[in-house]
Amino acid sequence: MHTGIEPPGPRTVPVLILIFLVGALLGVLVGGMLCVRYLRREVAADIGPRLRRMQLQLDNLEAAINLAMLTRYAELGERLAPGPSPPAPRSALP
Repeated sequence: MHTGIEPPGPRTVPVLILIFLVGALLGVLVGGMLCVRYLRREVAADIGPRLRRMQLQLDNLEAAINLAMLTRYAELGERLAPGPSPPAPRSALP
């Protein structure tokens, strides 16, 4: 009579180990993929407000530097440009 249950042969144990290792590898890969997806989403959500704040600070710094440069150029331009010449003296003759 045949019951369908065979005693483990010499190839059964290595095949079971191989099946277990393939399953574990697939589990690790799928888990890593989900973890990476979650981390990417969280990092992107966390860094967005910080990047906007840094951009505003850089814009403020740029405006301050531009103001300082324009003020300095205006001062230098006033020093280097010849002033208006004094008017010529008028003679007393009518």
